Amino acid sequence: MQWKGRRGSSNVEDRRGMGGKTIMGGGIGGIILVLIITLMGGNPGDLLGNMTDPGSNSSAPYEESEREKELADFVSVVLADTEEVWSEQFKKEGLQYKEPTLVLYTDSVQSACGTAGSSVGPFYCPGDQKLYIDLSFYDELQQKFQAPGDFAMAYVIAHEVGHHVQTLLGTTEKLEPLRQRLSQTEYNKYQVRFELQADYLAGVWAHHAQGMDLLEEGDLEEALTAASAVGDDSIQKKAQGYVVPESFTHGTSAQRKSWFYKGFESGTIEGGDTFKAGNL
Repeated sequence: MQWKGRRGSSNVEDRRGMGGKTIMGGGIGGIILVLIITLMGGNPGDLLGNMTDPGSNSSAPYEESEREKELADFVSVVLADTEEVWSEQFKKEGLQYKEPTLVLYTDSVQSACGTAGSSVGPFYCPGDQKLYIDLSFYDELQQKFQAPGDFAMAYVIAHEVGHHVQTLLGTTEKLEPLRQRLSQTEYNKYQVRFELQADYLAGVWAHHAQGMDLLEEGDLEEALTAASAVGDDSIQKKAQGYVVPESFTHGTSAQRKSWFYKGFESGTIEGGDTFKAGNL
């Protein structure tokens, strides 16, 4: 991806070197409890209470390595690109795009959805409309998920921004009543569609990034590899040797690749209504 020397976003909050007591773990963004907690209608802030370790925060500035600085610059540029793309897309719909904040952290972080550890992976909290990412996930993406390349990481960021778009469009809040009246298995089916829509929206961003001549040879393949690597079936098979389809919350590798690519081909919001799509 062509990103060096380009404008970064001003909506980046650096909390590296700070944190609180971790109360949850998980996998890549969305295999998380923070979103579920919010959608269930509870007050995520209540989970925090006095659980934060008062000695966990430090006033000393975080000393980043050269590589960490490069990664921080990279995610800032990607965020700026998403701001440009989604501001234009919302304008076409007669709407105004509210830019999210990206929070950089290490180890653990407080959000309006609770306190999460870096094992959660990148995530979006609709309660404060912020994206959270520990930059060490870049290494995890390459080593654990075997999805190397800067555009693989760009896909992850674009997916979380996709959740922000869903929040602004009112999709996120529609899941709450479903969660309250459906069984976990039935609700998971809607959760899968929700996540696949975020993949579609990530593809929409990639479509316009290509239109701005930002993509390099192999970038699309990097994103598709990442989308495949974080499919529920792929993750479960690696973790336990078998899959449990009724527990899927994000979609299979094939589904995630397919919906990202649909967004990439379409470039419009309208083609991504996964909730009305019969066959995912």
